[in-house]
Amino acid sequence: MAVEDKHISYRIYLIAFVLFLMAVGIAVKLTNIQWVEGEYYRELAKERSVKNHVIPANKGNIYSSDGSLLATSIPSYKIRFDAVAPKKEDFEANLQPLADSLAKLLGKPSQFYKSELIKARSTKNRYYLVARNLSYTHYMKIKSFPLFNKGMYKGGIITEQKTIREHPIGLVAERTIGYERIKPNGEPDGKGIEWAFKDYLNGKDGKRLMQKMAKGQWKPLRDENEVEPQDGYDVISTLDVYIQDIAHHALLKQLEYYEADHGCVVVMETKTGQVKAIANLGRNEKGEYTERVNYAVSESHEPGSTFKLIDLIALFEDKLADTNTVYDSHGGEISYYNRKVRDSKKGGYGKISLGRGFEVSSNTVLVQAVYNNYKNNPKKFVDHINRLKLNQPLGLQIKGEGNPKIPQPGDKNWYGTTLPWMAYGYSVSLTPLQTLTLYNAVANNGVMVKPYFVQEVKEWNKTIKKFEPEVINPKIASDETLIKIRAVLENVVKKGTGSKLYSKEFSMAGKTGTVQMNYADKENMYYASSFVGYFPADNPKYSCIVVVHKPSKSKGYYGADVSGPVFKRIAQKVFTDVPSTNEVKELGKELKMQEESFNSFYTQLNSAPKAIPNVKGMPGMDAVALLENLKLKVIVKGSGKVKNQSIQPGESIQKNKIIVLELS
Repeated sequence: MAVEDKHISYRIYLIAFVLFLMAVGIAVKLTNIQWVEGEYYRELAKERSVKNHVIPANKGNIYSSDGSLLATSIPSYKIRFDAVAPKKEDFEANLQPLADSLAKLLGKPSQFYKSELIKARSTKNRYYLVARNLSYTHYMKIKSFPLFNKGMYKGGIITEQKTIREHPIGLVAERTIGYERIKPNGEPDGKGIEWAFKDYLNGKDGKRLMQKMAKGQWKPLRDENEVEPQDGYDVISTLDVYIQDIAHHALLKQLEYYEADHGCVVVMETKTGQVKAIANLGRNEKGEYTERVNYAVSESHEPGSTFKLIDLIALFEDKLADTNTVYDSHGGEISYYNRKVRDSKKGGYGKISLGRGFEVSSNTVLVQAVYNNYKNNPKKFVDHINRLKLNQPLGLQIKGEGNPKIPQPGDKNWYGTTLPWMAYGYSVSLTPLQTLTLYNAVANNGVMVKPYFVQEVKEWNKTIKKFEPEVINPKIASDETLIKIRAVLENVVKKGTGSKLYSKEFSMAGKTGTVQMNYADKENMYYASSFVGYFPADNPKYSCIVVVHKPSKSKGYYGADVSGPVFKRIAQKVFTDVPSTNEVKELGKELKMQEESFNSFYTQLNSAPKAIPNVKGMPGMDAVALLENLKLKVIVKGSGKVKNQSIQPGESIQKNKIIVLELS
């Protein structure tokens, strides 16, 4: 018996010892968690339940060169309700007046909101959605409603803010203005000015302390932000709304008539390189034309006859030919390595001068002139192209520029036909903007300037960064060569392929282009029609290029017919701003084209905005014109630019409502 009791005692001691060891282990672990690992776990718990959420800063605005608003950020608010937060007596006392206020503001019956709020209270819903996409004005109103005016802790109101990017003038130049977004995979993405200047436009984000709720939802811990967001800078583009509107609608009209696939137009200020208008329209699945791709910047393709300008520059500079050098067009067909070069005119042009050959765009004449003079040293011809910097991208302010393709002698893709094919715009590749830059240099007395889209970054009246004209090539050719080239470019319009465009009322100069695209596949071959030049011809102020892809063959496809009229329409309407004479005639005469242009622009202004735009920073006169076109009554205080507006951006437009603008 004693032995048995002894064994039991040993077992009890053993168990007690094991329990003692376990207690020591637990104590050690608790001590370790408390003093060694405690900080880590406390931070982990806090991070998973409470953390700072980013409040995106309001983006800066994008303006046209004349102060018109092109893109702006409008705050949008979402209101939720923590039904557990208010005391019972507060909830019951304010339920009916809160429901009545919500009904008046949001449009649904008062009984609907009363039932929803009671339901949220009974189910202890701490994140009930009250309203979304509210303007700042409506947000301020809803904060003043019964119960909600007690704040987040006593009234249960939860506010979430985001910004929406609006384009007050609609879809005009939408692709160049661009966008910034986040892809589904989380990567940032964007296009145009918005993307290229995002570091200036975006400002600095703020922070707000948020607590995690059920179902992965978060609510603010305080009414105030931890760090207030700082708005971004404003970007002043080079675009001119008046010229942009003309270019957009002129291109659209032609695309619709010719049932084309897509097209683009660019208008550039000759002296500076400022892009005053750029339109890129492509047909979508519904057959509508929208701004989807920046064709003028990104689409590099064979330019066709507009490239023949380089032929003349090379030949004249090397003194290998002159405008009066005669060539035989050989019945409109010549062969190189068993491949034919043909003129568009059946039977050719007989024997004509080089200058006349350029004016009528004779392929046989221009190809002979280049091939006969450079076949033994093609590098000499290609070096002219390289000196013009056409073998490299322009290095634009916005991303996505297409790469030019200029074959170099000795490359593996240099063939016997390469030189003659280059002479009339095949086997090479340029974007429309690269081609325009060359023609603009001719108009600018040989000075080649880089096109640019943004002229200034500002914070109100303070300049943050200014962009000046940049010279790519100070002199593309001698004055003697430039005089000859400008003469033949004028003759293209007066008596050449562009003669249908000629008007004695104002002068233009330029070159037509018609190029076969996808010609390796005869069944799917189509045409790209172009016209590039400048106006007024004697004292150029603007240069312009128009390119239309895949026009209906049954309606026409030559550059003079398809793209030329767009160029003429732009020049004709813009010409009233740049008269070549000081004489004023018939001031009282009604100008039908200008009236139609104005009516079109007026209609567009009236139909585009759906909410009050942000006019802060705009010149007072422009702001008044924009708001009055929206049927608002405008009261102006002060002079200069708009400092404050009484109705906040994003609020719905009400006809004849008074808006007060404070100018400074």
